[in-house]
Amino acid sequence: MKLSYKQRIFVYFFLIFAVFSVATIYFEQKQEKNYRTQNLESRLGSYAELIHKYMVQKQLNDSNIIQLSQMIEMLPTTELRVSVIRLDGKVIFDNEVADLSKLDNHKTRPEILKASYKGVGSNIRLSASKNQEFLYFAHAYPDYFVRVALPYNIETKALLRADNLFIYIVLSLFFIVMLLLNFVAGTFSKSLRQLRTFAVNIRENKPLPEGKFDFPNDELGETGRELVEIFRQKAQSRRDIEIEREKLIRHLQYSGEGFAIFSSERKKIYANTHFIQYLNLLKETPTFEIESLFEDPQFKPLTQFLNSSGDDEDKHFTFPLLSNGKTFQVQALKYDDKSFEVTIKDITKTEKTRLLKQEMTNNIAHELRTPVSSLRAYLETICDKDLPKEKQRQFVEKAYNQSVRLSELIEDVSLLSKIEEASVQFSMERVDLHELVNNVRIDLTDKLETNNIKFISTLRDNLYIHANYSLIYSIFRNLADNSIKYAGKDIEIHIDNYTEDKEYLYFSYYDTGKGVEEQHLHRIFERFYRVDKGRTRDAGGSGLGLSIVKNAILLHKGEIQARNREGKGLEFLFSISKNIG
Repeated sequence: MKLSYKQRIFVYFFLIFAVFSVATIYFEQKQEKNYRTQNLESRLGSYAELIHKYMVQKQLNDSNIIQLSQMIEMLPTTELRVSVIRLDGKVIFDNEVADLSKLDNHKTRPEILKASYKGVGSNIRLSASKNQEFLYFAHAYPDYFVRVALPYNIETKALLRADNLFIYIVLSLFFIVMLLLNFVAGTFSKSLRQLRTFAVNIRENKPLPEGKFDFPNDELGETGRELVEIFRQKAQSRRDIEIEREKLIRHLQYSGEGFAIFSSERKKIYANTHFIQYLNLLKETPTFEIESLFEDPQFKPLTQFLNSSGDDEDKHFTFPLLSNGKTFQVQALKYDDKSFEVTIKDITKTEKTRLLKQEMTNNIAHELRTPVSSLRAYLETICDKDLPKEKQRQFVEKAYNQSVRLSELIEDVSLLSKIEEASVQFSMERVDLHELVNNVRIDLTDKLETNNIKFISTLRDNLYIHANYSLIYSIFRNLADNSIKYAGKDIEIHIDNYTEDKEYLYFSYYDTGKGVEEQHLHRIFERFYRVDKGRTRDAGGSGLGLSIVKNAILLHKGEIQARNREGKGLEFLFSISKNIG
């Protein structure tokens, strides 16, 4: 039997509302059950917290934890099962198991695994020891887990079962809607038939009446046309806003700054994870209550700015915060509706870089002052017309030596800056380390013979890496220069590639000289640092050799440490990646 248009409309909407009602009931029941489960877990969590506080208060440990049974008996739930589990999974207390040695390791229990990662965890499963289903809830603490459980029996299931009142309400509304739908379907039946006729005319390409007739020419058609257009525009606007909102949130979420927006009542509207992390780093105790920052004395300048009033007040405010060795910049911006945003930015690295550059500038100026002053003095002396030629020659040689030292200092500073700030400018090539170290030995032959120093390398032939030749050369050259200048005469220098793996070569460089006092070892790689304040100038070095060594090794993805050898002398252990670039 063919149904009329009105009947089909009624049947379609009947099915739609039926599916909607069933879906609504299903999701409501599910949400209700989740809500009840969360309430029950919250109650179990409260018990776990009470047990933890009792253990801390009584200082319970493996030897006296049996005293916990006295506290458990005072809890309102008589069927509560309590277990205390160490972080390694060993059960040290269970109020329902007499012999704990028979219990398996609980580290892989689902609720314990969840608590290990999330702090709390729950699960419904069969107990291996009691052969009974339990609803388990575990809470992780620094030294152990507290697990509480209720038997998953009829009483517990009843607590978790959703109420049927909502079902009766939805079914009642469903039948009321069906009655109203039947009335409305009859009311609009005539207009719907006209719409159908219009659609048939379009499908059959029949001539259309004059004017725009996208919908029937009646109030329903005009209203439908307007609503469709309005909804289309709003849907597009909504999509555009959601896209822009998603972009903004994603930007704020992955931004390195902590960002939060607050209402005029100072209630959190939005805060990204960086803001929460920075706030907890600044506060003495961790918190998820973002609004607590307005009560923190550290943020008093912020609250004073927010409390200020006046039409011509400054809308922007910035102040620094120092905490735990870090420097933060806190910035506030007021909006016209009295809401405001707060950003927290970690400027520790920027501040350290600024201070480091300032210190390096001062050090460079200090290092330049000596050779420049010497050059000036020598040249002024040379300008004396009465100075004998032999003396003039001596002063010219001294001036030349100071200019060489000045040139070396400038070259070392330039190389160090290039390594740190423009490392991509270094080209990489295949480097034979055995040949490179041999070239270092040849270039230093005169100095080695003058100081009676033996240069011993055990690097094997054909030891290749992909690296920057000049930087690798500077590593071994500066280490050797350091030994020649400071280790003393009649010593030995040893270079050994003592091991390697798939990615790195590991080297040992040491001399048999004086060594370095222990308090100076951790600072010898700093720019211009001197173990002996006058030693570097007397030896003619720039004070940057070992700093260049360290930075060149870091550029090649390696590490370096220095130590005094058990026998005698200073040893450097460092690694270099086999393949860079």
